[in-house]
Amino acid sequence: MSVLDKFGLSGKVAIITGAGKGIGAEIARVFAEAGADVVLAARTEEDLHKVAQDLTAMGRRALVVPTDVLEFEQLQGLADKAMAEFGRLDILVNNAGGFPPKPVSHTSAKQFEQAFRFNVSTAFEMSRICAPLMVDSTGAGVILNISSVAGQHPAPCFAAYGTAKGALSFLTRELAQEYAPKVRVNAIAVGSTKTDALNTVLTPEIEQTMVDLTPMARLGEVEDVAMGALYLCSPAASYVTGDILGVNGGLQRLNMQMPRAWGGMG
Repeated sequence: MSVLDKFGLSGKVAIITGAGKGIGAEIARVFAEAGADVVLAARTEEDLHKVAQDLTAMGRRALVVPTDVLEFEQLQGLADKAMAEFGRLDILVNNAGGFPPKPVSHTSAKQFEQAFRFNVSTAFEMSRICAPLMVDSTGAGVILNISSVAGQHPAPCFAAYGTAKGALSFLTRELAQEYAPKVRVNAIAVGSTKTDALNTVLTPEIEQTMVDLTPMARLGEVEDVAMGALYLCSPAASYVTGDILGVNGGLQRLNMQMPRAWGGMG
């Protein structure tokens, strides 16, 4: 196998949640270009079909499965449909997640638990369902969780999201220990990346401040994350498990400045 072949995914089948837009959609495109067939999951079917068209144009197979990851019975259905269509499963990317920055005073306990469920419990359930399918169908597999630098560096207004992503990163390490050596489990600590979600809060002034606070002097692109995902899910990373790869421009603190509860900025 050549060096470039080790970064290929020829013959592999991947499930990607949150695949309709942004990071998930770009990971799907990169995986397809690397040779994988992809199961696309998200709530909005129209978005999934647009991504599927890109994949089929590359000569790959794409299965669209509209899925709300918060409805756990749909997760089992997602995995079952993938197996029925392809007869194997090699890769799971738990990309669906998120929660807006909010002061603790405006975050109820119910919302806090919802953030945890969306970012952590869904990844746990998908991993629990899919890991045995990987081993049974191919003898091995890879799970990749999309975490965040917010789970590593505390900041005002990120109590819910940051705690959830911190838990997701630790879950990654836990699963890596339990599933080794057959299923590798890693995560990416994503930084501020240009997506529709980030665009909802960006103004030119906020963006410039974020760029100024980022060592690499720019915001991330979805391709940056997708290339990290390709490495971690390819044979090139066959000796990597339980790792949290930072794709965040070198951030050692969050670059979105939010106010503290009683004055001052974070």
